[in-house]
Amino acid sequence: MSGKRILLVDDNHHDVELALAAFEEGNLRSAVVVAHSGEEALDYLYARGRFSGREGGHPTVILLDLKMPHMDGVAVLRAIKADTTLQGIPVVMLSTSREDGDIEACYRVGASAYVVKPVDFTQFIEAVKTIGVFWALLNEHPPGGARR
Repeated sequence: MSGKRILLVDDNHHDVELALAAFEEGNLRSAVVVAHSGEEALDYLYARGRFSGREGGHPTVILLDLKMPHMDGVAVLRAIKADTTLQGIPVVMLSTSREDGDIEACYRVGASAYVVKPVDFTQFIEAVKTIGVFWALLNEHPPGGARR
């Protein structure tokens, strides 16, 4: 895992705790950085605000909640995909919504995947663990790509 990070963006503290437990099970917890809003996610990506002293480099993958106040996941995704230094980072959208319009909007803007958050505790843990293992451990990025 050396140098690989996962940026988890979710305003729901309960979902964050469940996701962290899942990453712990997958031995990925030490690689996870949590942002609790869209604005905080962009602060992390641009190393500003409370993240101004963070180590360089971008996350290997961003897990991004769709429904957040102030700046929703689509707005964050749009900002990421509009920036040539960030657009290569895979972004997995996480949502409770199964609405076609939400799914289509995310893919139209450039989401790498769209995952509906399972309501069941065990299924949620397994889904997040699987996502983390795939994107952080198994997936190969293009040379010089998202890990800049």
